[in-house]
Amino acid sequence: MKKLIPLCALIFSPSLWAETPAQFIASYSAEAAKSQPGFVADAARGQAFASKRWGVSAKLANCIACHTDDPRQPGSHAVTGKTIAPLSPAVNPKRFSDSAKVEKWFKRNCREVVGRTCTAGEKADFIAFATGAR
Repeated sequence: MKKLIPLCALIFSPSLWAETPAQFIASYSAEAAKSQPGFVADAARGQAFASKRWGVSAKLANCIACHTDDPRQPGSHAVTGKTIAPLSPAVNPKRFSDSAKVEKWFKRNCREVVGRTCTAGEKADFIAFATGAR
């Protein structure tokens, strides 16, 4: 029974069913608003988040170390050199279109770069920055 509760929470999590960038922003914003009433995703805050040097890793100091400061441009992994497709859905329509991939990459990148799980508000802000949402 104890294992069923987290599974149900995961299945019914709104962010897992979002399939467009706007739906992800709305879902994460609604989740963030539970602890921050009136929360609205902000692209400028997302850009500041992406640029912040977190101090977890010298090579993966911040998000833009791999993704660049322009979401429309391709990046490359700071350690492996592997090319990373642009973050902007305007250039890369597959970006922020699959909930499993969005969660997978937030989980991995937040852990490696930020050193912890990113909050729903940080995710909403980051997607707002990557999509150019205002």
